[in-house]
Amino acid sequence: MSSEALFSPARLGAIDVRNRIAMAPLTRSRAGMDGIQTPLAIDYYGQRASAGLIITEATNISRQARGYAYTPGIYTDAHVEAWAPVTEAVHAAGGRIVVQLWHVGRMSHASLQAGGAAPVAPSALQAGGTVFTEAGHLPPSMPRELATEEIAAILEDYRQAARRAKDAGFDGVEVHAANGYLLEQFLRDSTNRRDDRYGGSIENRARFPLEVVEAVADIWGADRVGLRLSPLSTAVGDTPLDSTPMATHGYLARRLGELGLAYLHVVEGQLHGGNGAGLFDVQALRAAFGGAYIANNGYDRQRALDATASGHADMIAFGKPFIGNPDLVERLRLEAPLHDAPAASYFGGGAEGYTQFARM
Repeated sequence: MSSEALFSPARLGAIDVRNRIAMAPLTRSRAGMDGIQTPLAIDYYGQRASAGLIITEATNISRQARGYAYTPGIYTDAHVEAWAPVTEAVHAAGGRIVVQLWHVGRMSHASLQAGGAAPVAPSALQAGGTVFTEAGHLPPSMPRELATEEIAAILEDYRQAARRAKDAGFDGVEVHAANGYLLEQFLRDSTNRRDDRYGGSIENRARFPLEVVEAVADIWGADRVGLRLSPLSTAVGDTPLDSTPMATHGYLARRLGELGLAYLHVVEGQLHGGNGAGLFDVQALRAAFGGAYIANNGYDRQRALDATASGHADMIAFGKPFIGNPDLVERLRLEAPLHDAPAASYFGGGAEGYTQFARM
């Protein structure tokens, strides 16, 4: 199979990329508890700038948005100052980088919230799993249901985070509407039991994610905004699937396409699991969107070559392989062996397993 497609330039909306390999969002928990990135992030992202597009680790749009310790923010001037040299390093190496805007919703713990407040969600439904706190892994706290009038304030948080992302020098933003976090909690009928204009029908449940996209696009232009979906993922918070995932996500994809977004980024199957083959028609989802499509979930070199050569996807996002292989693009090009990073270095710590790796 020719490697020409995977390693050829492309354009996602207004974002030019030099190859079809994206670095997927990877939470590494190296920021301070104030959400300020350390200087290590400059080297970390700069080392990986050969990717056609870097999508940053999920980044909190507000203090309320946070659900895990040591994750970065983009809601204060200090956050902007810490991110600016990161984007400069990526650009100096010829790369492109967008920040993933994140609100975890119910996937949080009261100890991570201002004043020990309860996390917020579309409905007061307890999440499963655990979240990472300063005291270690703990079950998420019981959330409270957002009042209708409170939703506008979160929408404004997204808008301000998008503005700060522009100030920090990013090339665009990705709206995180996947993996059981706030926007997906609104979208799925399994986690949204509301009876106001944000609940009930597919159109109502998709309303808030669409309002977020429109607010962010007001700052950036729609052609520099992407969105991530995970129609079949239940891994985070033991989040049940929507009762009609194809109809629900297909409606949202069509509306996003009408807005002219830069790309749609889809976790094709279960997060950290199978690719969902036969369970969900990702090509129908892509057709409903009509724009550039980034495929994600367990791709290796051959699958990436096949997917880009066949036109299944415009770009392939790799996650874990980028942890231990800052030079992943070149390794894939040369069919060189990949280094397996120690799992103990995935979350938290210092340079070891983060920026310190042997290159070819």
